[in-house]
Amino acid sequence: MMDELELLKKDWQKREADLPKLSYEQIYPMIKKKSSSIVKWIFYISIIEFVFWAGINIIFSGPETMQELKAMHIHKVIMVLNVINYAVILYFIYKFYTNYRKISFTDSSRNLMKTILKVKRTVTQYVWFNLIIFTTYLIINMYGVLLYGPEGKKIVEAASQDGNTMAFWAMVIGISVVFTAVILFLIWLFYKLLYGILLKRLRKNYNELKRLEV
Repeated sequence: MMDELELLKKDWQKREADLPKLSYEQIYPMIKKKSSSIVKWIFYISIIEFVFWAGINIIFSGPETMQELKAMHIHKVIMVLNVINYAVILYFIYKFYTNYRKISFTDSSRNLMKTILKVKRTVTQYVWFNLIIFTTYLIINMYGVLLYGPEGKKIVEAASQDGNTMAFWAMVIGISVVFTAVILFLIWLFYKLLYGILLKRLRKNYNELKRLEV
């Protein structure tokens, strides 16, 4: 039995030795091309995402919505937040584009590895920004609805008349925290699925480059 195993092992080693060995000059362009394609997709997805949310915002920014925001005393804050949001997202789109250009024109595996790390860092920052800005929008809207919205006013007044103000606000804060946490988790999950697959492929490319450097 051992003799058979040894023969099989030797046969396998011989086959491995006969397989063509790829050189650095052959492997590096392939990794570079794959990495460039991944970063290009990240860039495209960020543009699609920007256009989608901008379109949603335009659709729901009619005169009635503006009046509601003014009635809730959050119109100016939301407008400022919109400007900050779009400006920062455009900055991230620019960063994705420059990273794509860097990968496309890089001439060494070390530089390519550095750019891959930059892409991963930029995507992480982009996701965190989206989570923070969404939380800010949510808190401002909840504040406006509860304190100045018609239904919110009624609920707050009813709680005050019953003498349950502290219990009411404790319940509101508790529900708000849970609701916000669930929404943020779903958004994070969406981004993890969307960008996580691409970043996983980039990480694989990075590890292959690391082996080439050894």
